[in-house]
Amino acid sequence: MPAEPTKGPASYFPSIEKKYGRAIGEWQQLVRDRLSAKHMDLVSMLKSEHGMGHGHANAIVAHVLSMERG
Repeated sequence: MPAEPTKGPASYFPSIEKKYGRAIGEWQQLVRDRLSAKHMDLVSMLKSEHGMGHGHANAIVAHVLSMERG
């Protein structure tokens, strides 16, 4: 039986790694380092400081926040 395709924010991870040249773990750590910030502030940080597109930045932030909340 074939594996289920990745869904949700994690489905963006391969294209994020390819486009921006860093492992997802590195991007996630950047977000974790600033967890006191609001969701959209974290998205804005990835966009302004690292040139990431909105969808990719939002996917990383959403995934990290969902994992932190358990």
